[in-house]
Amino acid sequence: MNGRHAMIASVLMLVVGTPLIAQEHESKKKPLTVERIFQQHEFGAAGASIRWLDDSSGYLTWEGSRETPGGQDLVQHDPATGKSQVLVPAARLIPAGKHSPLAVHGYELSKDRARLLIFTNSQRVWRRNTRGDYWVLDRSTRELRKLGGHAPAASLMFAKFSPDGLRVAYVRNNNLYVEDLRGDKVTPLTHSIGPDEINGTFDWVYEEEFNLRDGYRWSPDSQHIAFWHLDTSGIREYPLVNNTDSLYPRVTPVKYPKVGEKNAACRIGIVDVDGGQTTWLPLGGDPRENYVAYVEWLTTSGVLLQQFNRRQNTVRVAWRYLVPGASELLFEEHDDAWLDLQDELPWAEKDGKKQAFLWLSERGGWRHIFEVGLENGKPRLLTPGDYDVIGIAGQDRKAGQVYFTASPDNPTQKYLYRVGLNGETRVRVTPENQPGTHDYELSPDARWALHHYSTANTPPVVELIKLPSHERVKLFSDNAELRKKLEELEPVKTEFFRVDIGDGVKLDGWCMLPPHLDPQKKYPLLIHVYGEPAGQTVVDRWGGGNGLWHRMLAEQGYVVMSFDNRGTPAPRGRAWRKSVFHKIGILSPQDQAAALKAVLKERPYLDPKRVGIWGWSGGGSSTLQAMFKYPDLYTTGISIAPVAVQRLYDTIYQERYMGLPGDNVDGYIQGSAINFAHQLKGNLLIIHGTGDDNCHYQGTEMLINELIRHDRPFTMMAYPNRSHAISEGDGTTLHLRHLMTRYLKEHLPPGPKRPAEDR
Repeated sequence: MNGRHAMIASVLMLVVGTPLIAQEHESKKKPLTVERIFQQHEFGAAGASIRWLDDSSGYLTWEGSRETPGGQDLVQHDPATGKSQVLVPAARLIPAGKHSPLAVHGYELSKDRARLLIFTNSQRVWRRNTRGDYWVLDRSTRELRKLGGHAPAASLMFAKFSPDGLRVAYVRNNNLYVEDLRGDKVTPLTHSIGPDEINGTFDWVYEEEFNLRDGYRWSPDSQHIAFWHLDTSGIREYPLVNNTDSLYPRVTPVKYPKVGEKNAACRIGIVDVDGGQTTWLPLGGDPRENYVAYVEWLTTSGVLLQQFNRRQNTVRVAWRYLVPGASELLFEEHDDAWLDLQDELPWAEKDGKKQAFLWLSERGGWRHIFEVGLENGKPRLLTPGDYDVIGIAGQDRKAGQVYFTASPDNPTQKYLYRVGLNGETRVRVTPENQPGTHDYELSPDARWALHHYSTANTPPVVELIKLPSHERVKLFSDNAELRKKLEELEPVKTEFFRVDIGDGVKLDGWCMLPPHLDPQKKYPLLIHVYGEPAGQTVVDRWGGGNGLWHRMLAEQGYVVMSFDNRGTPAPRGRAWRKSVFHKIGILSPQDQAAALKAVLKERPYLDPKRVGIWGWSGGGSSTLQAMFKYPDLYTTGISIAPVAVQRLYDTIYQERYMGLPGDNVDGYIQGSAINFAHQLKGNLLIIHGTGDDNCHYQGTEMLINELIRHDRPFTMMAYPNRSHAISEGDGTTLHLRHLMTRYLKEHLPPGPKRPAEDR
């Protein structure tokens, strides 16, 4: 063994924890399989779901009922004393004439806790189950009543109590209704004249890209409702074709604005709960060339909203009054690239009155928290320093403290910090001896939090803690059984590292190594990629099913890696994230290829003739870019649900990062993988669901035609009627993972080879 190989072997021994030398080894351990991960679900991680009470006096959970078999009780817990009491027994949720309780798919407790709103019989609308039936239980009279009058089953959406608990509002058939709980009166508040008008909810693109579904807000005095109104007329439709469930195909048209096409016209209305004329707020500008992505009541006399221009590089935060024509611009933010929606604006209060809102801004080159006063609209920096705030977690208004997440020294991790509104220095709250990723659900007063903690190598720990001490109050789960199962597997661990790609740029990466790796031999490399601004892959947290599949491949003799290129949303500063502006599909494959070249040079046990890459959605697009633009580097690729032509994707996402088509003609050409399909040399598997409403199957069909035109061989698998997740239908996930695994084994054979074998 030469000196360099000896050094590599010693490093690898530290990573994996066992001597990594050539040896004949026949493991007695039961290997991971696709069936164990995705069919038998042997390695599922337990979590916890709670809901904090508004006054922070405790939290609620649903727990199996002892009195009503098959039912669940709503239980209230006091974190200070540890005591619990059944707030609503399951028996109260049995409708008249029925024998079993309602299945609870969602719920809300009125502020006075007198009534419970139950969401049940839910139906899927795009990504989530947001349409169904709603029932209200009066806890004092024990009356259980179904809402909606004579509305058809499963036709109500987004039901919510008024703040005084006397009414419930909901959406049905794109219109808003209010039902008075002191009787059975149902009042329609809006009157759409056709399917193109949407009130109180959203079209496809607002839901997908702004994460907006519930499109109305009660006023604090329960007398008015502010709501979104979208006019989708003129938006062209994309047809989802179901060829398998009936004699003739069923076609579902979806209003889908593609890049450069017409958007919905958006406006905000305010209506009295007793009905009558709607007051339309003055927003300014062309309603089809602006987005309203946030609305919340500031006082009983007006609402605060965020309005973006179409390019999403300017946001206006305005206070709009009920009085027709009156408005006040409070704050405006601009970025030469783009701005992200802030879907929650925490308030700084004094004597119970809102004095300012908290705002995340990159204006100084790093993402920081600013306090923006309502009187003058001036931002005041609360978190100075050369690091990024990841997100605002909550506030202790009594102590004048803001809690936030950040990781100043390691962008693959996340911790909780606090800072004073008076400008005091930040303090780390997460214990120093707990590396990894930490997520917190703070109580409204920030005295307590549900804490989720994991690393890439350790399953989640879920606990209730006290703040600011971080003292454990209750352990919900440490996933002890899962940990035990993992100990029975081959010792595969994940190593985090940085790779220098030149010009002072270093990318974060992770690596899984096969057990008993012999550094004198050559191993195939599989790269997992995403590469776009919507997500990171290099994060030190438990990876779930995907992570276990990678571990299974490592067991079988693959080295598995992932890199976060520039433009991914890592907490590494504005310049890092915004470097991809107008360069989606251009900069990321360059960075990924440079990282691959570097690791092939640094790690001689990697086989440059067996390099694979795979990804889903944006990662599917990145896989195509890699296979087409760097055909001599990557030998095998699996592209799932890609966007091969950027002009086919939706307005809000693609225009945010690439600009309007006329702004960036060459960028849209160079960033679309289809234009480089003729350069394919390696093995390519394309997988797509024909019912994908997000990344349309249309783009894959165009790509297929282009590959055929250039006589490029490839493999294709279409899953009929499956959505973007390709998860619907019995056996789908298992089939998909088997397909991916078989393809890799056939075209990227696992296991070591001696260097002489490659000659």
